[in-house]
Amino acid sequence: MNCRSGCAACCTAPSISSPIPGMPNGKPANVPCVQLDEQLRCKIFHSPLRPKVCAGLQPATDMCGSTREQAMIWLLDLETATAPSL
Repeated sequence: MNCRSGCAACCTAPSISSPIPGMPNGKPANVPCVQLDEQLRCKIFHSPLRPKVCAGLQPATDMCGSTREQAMIWLLDLETATAPSL
């Protein structure tokens, strides 16, 4: 499966604990990555600066659904389910 143009749910919904250029402390859940451009494409997609966790997340039908909204719901539900207990 290829990424859906203009989606960027995987660059918005999940939290990322590793540093990202422009986000040295990582990224909170449900916050767009600062590396997204105006068309919701990753500016560092082919760069070695791209976090390994980002490169490891591959599009899949169950995660992406048919729309950005479905992808956001799935990824935010996963974020909630895997968040550490306080």
